[in-house]
Amino acid sequence: MALLVELLRDPGCAAGLTPAQWDVVVPQARQAHLLATLAARLWEAGVSGAVPPEVARHLGSAVVLQRKQCQGLTYELRHLVPALAEAGEPLLLLKGAAYIVAALPPAAGRLMSDIDILVHAGSLPAVEAALAAHGWSAGKIDPYNERYYRQWMHEIPPLGHRDRRSTLDVHHSILPPTSTGRIDVDALWAQAVAIQPGVCVLGPEDMVLHSAAHLFHEGEFGHGLRDLLDLDGLLRHFAEQGGEGFYARLTDRARHMGLQRPLYYACVHATRVLGTPLPPALVRGLRPRGLAALKAPFMDFLFRRAFTPDHSSCRLPLTGFALFCLYVRSHYLRMPLHLLLPHLLRKAWMDLRPEAASTPGRKAAGQGG
Repeated sequence: MALLVELLRDPGCAAGLTPAQWDVVVPQARQAHLLATLAARLWEAGVSGAVPPEVARHLGSAVVLQRKQCQGLTYELRHLVPALAEAGEPLLLLKGAAYIVAALPPAAGRLMSDIDILVHAGSLPAVEAALAAHGWSAGKIDPYNERYYRQWMHEIPPLGHRDRRSTLDVHHSILPPTSTGRIDVDALWAQAVAIQPGVCVLGPEDMVLHSAAHLFHEGEFGHGLRDLLDLDGLLRHFAEQGGEGFYARLTDRARHMGLQRPLYYACVHATRVLGTPLPPALVRGLRPRGLAALKAPFMDFLFRRAFTPDHSSCRLPLTGFALFCLYVRSHYLRMPLHLLLPHLLRKAWMDLRPEAASTPGRKAAGQGG
């Protein structure tokens, strides 16, 4: 187990770390985008005095960055709420922005580089026009990438603000329309929870399912451990708030949305990596059967490598192969095979061009809400 994971699970063990071990933990946490989260856990556990001054400076810098991002989010909300109101839409936040505004456990130290929102698909033209009037635009984008987003994705191309340089991801669903899930977007809106005037987040079950679906349909795992930590915090919190009935509602909702598989992976790996306390019956009820069960050992092999920090101290054999398989799998889950193969060939060709950095689905590691 990576030293970082041991500290996240039991911050009290910080008192026993040697300077050499701290020299390993800090880069692990930095690579996993969890430095500020680690700081929050150490401070909450009351063991900050066990942190060497040199390490405390790194942690403190990460905390300052995270606080700046929270301030930036608050500022952006003051502009986004009226902009979306012009299109007749409330502001429904997703992922990191939702955790922070709703003051959920994953918000402690949570870094984010963009703001993810959900709008009604029928309102997209009005939403885009309203946001454009307030300074948001996609800028220059390759026509193929534009077509990819519009035809196959559950979001439009990322928008950047012309003055503030912030990034906005506008979703109309939580998974691509050709994915294996059966996302009932109207049901998501029906269970949305208001946080403040004009601002809401997904309901508890949907927030967990979105986090699981996003993580286990994702093709790049630069922040996979961070996202798994999100799931751990959400599951613990909502189970405590909603009692045993939460798991029954969560399972029913997963079946309704066709998201049993990502929820199963979320439960298995959150328990394995982070010790998330879940009732055994929950996992048994979600376990794949038939032919799908035959893939379970291979998927476990892949995800064990995906949820380790991208650092030489904890990299497992064949990690590169595993990440490549997960990358290809993510595209297979998005589109039919007869479209996937030409698409991957096109992406490989575009990667040889300087402007390939804007290729869809290839955000820089660490980015995303």
